[in-house]
Amino acid sequence: MPIQQLTVNASLDTLKFIFNNHRWSYAEKKSSLKDEGVPEKPSNRYWAEAADEQTGEPVVSPDGKQTAFIKNSNVYVKDNKTGIEKPMSFDGSPGEFYSAYLQWSPDSKKIAAMKVRPAEKRFIYFVESSPADQLQPKLHKREYTKPGDALPFRRPCIFHTETGKACIPDTKLFDKQFDVHGLDWDAQSRTILFEYNERGHQTYRVLELSAETGQVQTIIEEKSPTFVNYTRYFRKDLQNGNEIIWMSERDNWNHLYLYDRHNGKVINQITKGQWYVREVLHVDEEQRVIYFSANGMVPNEDPYLLRYYRIHFDGSGLTCLTPEEGMHQATFSADRKYFIDVYSLAHKAPVAILKEAEQGKVVMPLETADISELTKAGWRAPEVFCAKGRDGQTDMWGIIVRPTNFDPNKKYPVIEYIYAGPGSHYTPKSFLAYNWNMTSLAELGFIVVQLDAMGTSFRSKAFEDVCYKNLKDAGFPDRIAWIKAASAKYPYMDAERVGIFGASAGGQESTTAVLLHPEFYKAAYSSCGCHDNRMDKIWWNEQWMGYPIGKEYEEYSNVYNAHLLQRPLMLVVGEMDDNVDPASTLQVANALIKANKDFELVVLPGVNHTMGGDYGEHKRFDFFVRHLLKVNPPAWDEIK
Repeated sequence: MPIQQLTVNASLDTLKFIFNNHRWSYAEKKSSLKDEGVPEKPSNRYWAEAADEQTGEPVVSPDGKQTAFIKNSNVYVKDNKTGIEKPMSFDGSPGEFYSAYLQWSPDSKKIAAMKVRPAEKRFIYFVESSPADQLQPKLHKREYTKPGDALPFRRPCIFHTETGKACIPDTKLFDKQFDVHGLDWDAQSRTILFEYNERGHQTYRVLELSAETGQVQTIIEEKSPTFVNYTRYFRKDLQNGNEIIWMSERDNWNHLYLYDRHNGKVINQITKGQWYVREVLHVDEEQRVIYFSANGMVPNEDPYLLRYYRIHFDGSGLTCLTPEEGMHQATFSADRKYFIDVYSLAHKAPVAILKEAEQGKVVMPLETADISELTKAGWRAPEVFCAKGRDGQTDMWGIIVRPTNFDPNKKYPVIEYIYAGPGSHYTPKSFLAYNWNMTSLAELGFIVVQLDAMGTSFRSKAFEDVCYKNLKDAGFPDRIAWIKAASAKYPYMDAERVGIFGASAGGQESTTAVLLHPEFYKAAYSSCGCHDNRMDKIWWNEQWMGYPIGKEYEEYSNVYNAHLLQRPLMLVVGEMDDNVDPASTLQVANALIKANKDFELVVLPGVNHTMGGDYGEHKRFDFFVRHLLKVNPPAWDEIK
């Protein structure tokens, strides 16, 4: 029977589901089934659009006796037996309302709520020139908050349903908000925890609000003179109510700490060393063991390779479950006694093994990929290459992709594929039979490279901090040194003919390459670039470039630096790009025109955030063949 969207309410007495395009409700106590009609269509809400916090489903208390809901912007409670409603708050209004996301305390006597003062929303607009369903163009708009824009202000509150007592805290410890979120009750219903991300991202706090006094105190605090990378954080409130597991980069590496839930002191650092915890997979509170992934622990190998480990809460018993060299992906059984480990390298085929999860002992081998037919067809594995960066000490890791008909006696132009945005690493570490963006270009007679340089993630905090208020750096001093080292080892790599291409942040960076480093980069293809960080989405750009908006935003702008163009440049943008405002690319084009610079602009009708698709790829091929190989590509109508 095709039942969809099966849900159970908080009191576990009502089942809701969709069947035959109708929503149904089954009440256990009444043994009744009710047809609630045709369900509303999903909103397909745009990714950057803030949720409507003023509307939401009523929330039933854990004991099932009361229901909390929002009415006229205020918090109300209804007695489920008598149906009597009473307000908990009286000061809500459309200009400062209580959010519908309400949290009952475990004892069913209190409600945690968030009071919200909304901010004016920004929208971006773009014209769909060639819609499929009509001749005339369509105007589209999207909610899109940009750096420097006003943001909502949130204040957690607690209401006692029996007495009507309201705990409205002072906001001193969370008054410069980028975000406040979370209303997490302790097991005793005495306090809630919430998290505060200060605007500018240099302070991050886990705060506790007392349900008795209304006082707020700091349980955990992170501070940084550059930025606190809040996307890294992991918090686990243990069921014993006394401890918290927390992830932090405070010692220059990403590690786990065990906190005292009551006084906010570190009981002990769980993981430590010059390596990087990537993800907590499971916390076994009974055995007091954590399963996690990490990279950089094994010396003298690629530091980005991911392995899986287990460790006790007190930091003892660190065990590597996946010691084989490679990029690992573990899938655990439901009881977590076993896992399937699949590992590979960029140049080595995948291997799958069944292991037990306590010590990582091999239960049985499962499969080793057979790439013999691929090799017979002429496939050439990428080379993993390491060279020193700008400081002459730090290793930079990347790959070199050669054409299948590679001839070491020929001289090849070099093309770098770039995405240098902080937040991750981007060079492939797992096996790829065909890396489309790189391999297809290599087949035209290029050597194509990709690497992760300073300013990217998962090495150390200091390694990533290079990007702070300095995205224009983009690791170029490391990239140039790496390519020069590769060309010194392999003279067939022509370091005098280097091109670069990328999309999104890579689109910005590839344009920056020919504007600020024209002595090295001789041509750039740049797609859907966020060419001025003031034009892009708030969360990505304020994280790295800071707040308030300073002169560094302008100094890195490709609009500001457009007059420096000396090399061939192709700009590509989709007119419907709702990830990066397409106006950002057009503003660069405008600045280049004003500076009387020669460049190419490709606008793709009806296309979103893209490297260019088939058409853009063809343009990219032709662009690099003309400017690096110095060959006129064939006419398009001659290509079969």
